[in-house]
Amino acid sequence: MPSGFVAEKIATVARARELAVAPNGDLFVGTSTNAIYVVPDAEGSAGAPARFATFDDRPVASVLIAGDTLYAGGQFGVYRLPYRTGDRTARGTPEKIASVRTSGVARDHVTTTLALSKGVLYASVGSSCNACSPELDATRATIQAMTPDGKDMHARAVDIRNAIALAVQPETGDVWAGVAGRDELEHGHPYEIFDDVSAHAGTPDYGWLTCYDDRRPIAGGSCANVVVPRAVFPGYDTPIGAVFYPLDAHGKYAFPASYRGGAFVALHGSWHTPPVPPRVAFVAFRGAMPAKTVDWTNPDVQWTEFLGGCQNADGSRTCRPTGVAVGNDGSLFVSDDSAGAIYRIRPRR
Repeated sequence: MPSGFVAEKIATVARARELAVAPNGDLFVGTSTNAIYVVPDAEGSAGAPARFATFDDRPVASVLIAGDTLYAGGQFGVYRLPYRTGDRTARGTPEKIASVRTSGVARDHVTTTLALSKGVLYASVGSSCNACSPELDATRATIQAMTPDGKDMHARAVDIRNAIALAVQPETGDVWAGVAGRDELEHGHPYEIFDDVSAHAGTPDYGWLTCYDDRRPIAGGSCANVVVPRAVFPGYDTPIGAVFYPLDAHGKYAFPASYRGGAFVALHGSWHTPPVPPRVAFVAFRGAMPAKTVDWTNPDVQWTEFLGGCQNADGSRTCRPTGVAVGNDGSLFVSDDSAGAIYRIRPRR
């Protein structure tokens, strides 16, 4: 990490994925299993992780707390549970409020990531393949939007291969998506993208199958109405979790001003040769936009590596970041599904 920070492993949760911090400092952990876990007092003494709820679905990778409700994203559904601050076991049975991957086929990109902003609940649903048409069902390769009770579900973005990293900009309510692109194009392409989905009216088309990068067509496809993203990462970096650091962070462990308002993005790395290393990237923002604009000749200009060292020279790995979340006290939490580790990162005192 940059000098001036210290990371501490506070818990082990096997196959940990997305994270959510409760108002009292408990940390909820989605997993690649059928369960969500809670790390009690993660901002303090960090107690032993305990199973919070079990679902008739897997993976239950995404978890979200909104007032008196805990939401979870499963492979085939969006679920909710009643929640009160301090709950460390579920006070009810998970209620399925919306169905995704309605074909019922478990194939590729099986995680559903959730975000809630301005009274709209978002659910990202990845494609069933690298590059295929038609899809198994209409929810695949989309971001769905619905009311907080799961009604009126409709596509908010389409042809978006796997928008696995969703993040809400707290000052504006804008919903950003980190997207893992397809393979089998020229090496190093497509660039992975990070874009403000909510900035586009209607149902924006992200060009999966027909276009990539700066509206570059594939096999004669039309790119006229395809969205051009606001930020990019190198190809195969695989964004898998994201969070914005609040501008008004004032907790005991608030990060320096240079990080406030920016986005931390967990990049899971790749299987390619040579393998792209896992890491947590930081994208500085100026207002509602990245501080630097996209350079289509260099996908490294908009971000810096915040957490690295996950990959050795021989390609072996010691960590693969998945989820990121900001605590009430300013701490940054990072999950790692390869080691099942939960890290707490703070400025060094």
